[in-house]
Amino acid sequence: MSAVQELLLMLLPLTLLACQVSLCRGACVEVDSDTEAVANQGFKLGCISCKMRGEVDARASVTWHFKAADETEFTPLYTYENEVGNISDPRFYERLDWNGSKNTKDLQDGSIYILNVTFKDTGTYHCVFKRVFTYSNYEYQTSPNKTIVVNVVPRLTRGLASILSEVMMYVSIIGLQLWLVVEMIYCYRKISAAGEEALRESAAEYLAIASESKDNCASVQMAE
Repeated sequence: MSAVQELLLMLLPLTLLACQVSLCRGACVEVDSDTEAVANQGFKLGCISCKMRGEVDARASVTWHFKAADETEFTPLYTYENEVGNISDPRFYERLDWNGSKNTKDLQDGSIYILNVTFKDTGTYHCVFKRVFTYSNYEYQTSPNKTIVVNVVPRLTRGLASILSEVMMYVSIIGLQLWLVVEMIYCYRKISAAGEEALRESAAEYLAIASESKDNCASVQMAE
């Protein structure tokens, strides 16, 4: 096996990994929303409901409800349908905007964004998807929902889990970079060693041919 073929075999796993990463970019992942908002800043209320049957046509609408910390019942907060949003709660007028799926009626991300958060925004938020799957002969409706309890604080406090997650992320990045460096050095040494071996073989072959030619010349002279 030549050095080039060995190099291609070594780089094949990296190529496959890169292809997998590129294919996963468009995937839907249901990530839990943050639950701690900072007063006088913006805050994203995440609500993601992935469609399990990607090949089936569907349309969806999203409805949000809110129950403040001192309230006992939910009240309508926000509705997004047919790419149009509507704020129902006067307390959030001009402070709330759509932050989910755009340019599509097949909604999977129903997140909203609250501007200029106040302590009165502390409470429970309820997000409901109304998704209709369209089959050839019938339609099927589902209503996945999520509940988020939000606490508004004067300044952001990081939990131990968040700190450990960030540390592990940086450790993973550094470890991957070191692995790539080691892999590159290993490949370089393999190619270099293969090249030197090929040069030695070529030199030995050249010397053998030269010696054989010299012997033939000597035999011809003696025969004469």
